Amino acid sequence: MNEVWKKPPVSLETYQGMVGKEIGVSSWHLLDQGRIDTYADVIEDHQFIHVDPERAKKETAFGTTIAHGFLTMSLLSIMSYEVMPVLEGTAMGVNYGFDKLRFISPVRSGKRVRGRFVLAEATLRKPKELLSRTNVTVEIEGEEKPALVADWLGLIYFS
Repeated sequence: MNEVWKKPPVSLETYQGMVGKEIGVSSWHLLDQGRIDTYADVIEDHQFIHVDPERAKKETAFGTTIAHGFLTMSLLSIMSYEVMPVLEGTAMGVNYGFDKLRFISPVRSGKRVRGRFVLAEATLRKPKELLSRTNVTVEIEGEEKPALVADWLGLIYFS
């Protein structure tokens, strides 16, 4: 079970009071070759920079394979479950997209990443629909530059 569902829910007022603040930092998540290979199979993207360590070592500046950018991005869900609060009365939440998503640095196979979440907006669009905008930075352990930065949108619906 995702950790988010184990936390007590917060009120809408409390959530809106978090705007402009860092909500939290997730745990580290390993992007090893097995995970990269599995993802490559799922999306049918077997470019050598992702799945051929020997060739990637010889032919790229990375020195090894790298994770797909979309694989790193897909970890935002589990990272957010670790840190973002659940609101009282929530019926469901859905991804609404990104206003910004940039892949800053490649994530080399064997590296760990974590997400840093800042709530940027929490606006009621309708009485039972909240637009939530979260600024996310995915950090790479031991590296200065992040893997990605994103302006992530979600819609939260109340029962």
